[in-house]
Amino acid sequence: MQTISATDAKQRLAAMLDAAQSEPVIIRRQKRDVAVVMSMQEFERLRAANIAEFEQLSERIGKAATARGLTEDKLNTILAHR
Repeated sequence: MQTISATDAKQRLAAMLDAAQSEPVIIRRQKRDVAVVMSMQEFERLRAANIAEFEQLSERIGKAATARGLTEDKLNTILAHR
């Protein structure tokens, strides 16, 4: 993974975007990592993985709630009182 300063990122935007196609580029400002530039392909891959993980978590929670007796009617009653 490549790391560049914020100043270099501004001055060499095109080169940084080209580099990000093969690996994420970390941008540092005042000795702190402040951002990451990555390819759209990598961003979409991470996004899809996060969505899949969230859906799996939601499914597990739903099954646990059903096993404890939560029904759709009970859930609607709870939500209506908010």
